[in-house]
Amino acid sequence: MSENKKITVTSPLLPDLEDFIPMLRDIWERKWLTNNGHYHQELENELAKYLGVNYISLFTNGTLPLITALQAMRITGEVITTPYSFVATTHSIWWNGLKPVFVDVDEKTGNIDPEKIEAAITPRTTAIMPVHVYGTPCNTKRIQEIADIYGLKVIYDAAHAFGVKVNGESILKQGDMSTLSFHATKVYNTVEGGALICHDEATKKRIDYLKNFGFAGETTVVAPGINSKMDEIRAAYGLLNLKQVDGAIAKRKAAAEKYREALKDVPGIRFLNDIEGVHHNYAYFPIFIDEKKYGLSRDALYEKLKEYNIFGRRYFYPLISTFSAYKGLESARPENLPIAHKLADQVLCLPMFAGLQGEDVERTINVIAAR
Repeated sequence: MSENKKITVTSPLLPDLEDFIPMLRDIWERKWLTNNGHYHQELENELAKYLGVNYISLFTNGTLPLITALQAMRITGEVITTPYSFVATTHSIWWNGLKPVFVDVDEKTGNIDPEKIEAAITPRTTAIMPVHVYGTPCNTKRIQEIADIYGLKVIYDAAHAFGVKVNGESILKQGDMSTLSFHATKVYNTVEGGALICHDEATKKRIDYLKNFGFAGETTVVAPGINSKMDEIRAAYGLLNLKQVDGAIAKRKAAAEKYREALKDVPGIRFLNDIEGVHHNYAYFPIFIDEKKYGLSRDALYEKLKEYNIFGRRYFYPLISTFSAYKGLESARPENLPIAHKLADQVLCLPMFAGLQGEDVERTINVIAAR
């Protein structure tokens, strides 16, 4: 076991280069690099089947589906969301000229707390944008009940939730729309990429117009769209990765189980367990550190791991609500978000990826257990 080997928090799932080269040759021969080409269409079809959804639109990254979802649903005014996420969630609201309204989170999962949503609703509220944090499903039933009472749309940021199912059904079927990220750091990646899931053909058509400048024909523009199409090269890459993603998730699960077994008796360390009825994807392995019980702060452990060439990530820290663009909002005040602040100050994501070796997990565990 090499003590000098660098262990990163993540590493991309890569297809076999020898399998990719013939597809590249085919793309070169077709000379159709983008604009709904052969591989783009094939990947949409294959992803829809794999994910168990009827309508999916591919995008060039994971942020543009969020922005486009709000456009496609014609959302106005205020959008209730979580401060405990990657900044793209809230940025998409801002880019649409809307006001984000932050709601505190559930301490056990990090997901938006449904019981805090109603108090944040005003006459200007038109939508809720929750996040399936770390791939753990939100309380979708309760969120939908609230949305139905107040006539709100629900758009899920499911960037972490690729392949996640609840009682055998895709989590992506919940709400009015869901978005995915296929960034290189994700369970499934197309280098950069993303997708937007909807539930009817007419909405998919509108989404596909919006992601292609609003064109509905050679000379007809029906909406002020944007250019967010996925190209053929990444679509081909994605088709290859789709063939190996189940194996990658199985390897992630094995690493997660090893972490849990070794850390379950370490005072001051809390982690997320599997939920009955949920098919998890093991996108991340966050631990939450109680400084008093553990003996070190989260930041002290973060720095200690780096001394051993192990690189975790304080994910999500700082909170979105603390950034300059949003900290002036009434809903961003720390006293309104005590649980989110607590989690942000305690969280540390440990190395987690399909290629993580057993000895790498053991080395990480040993440093944490030694304190």
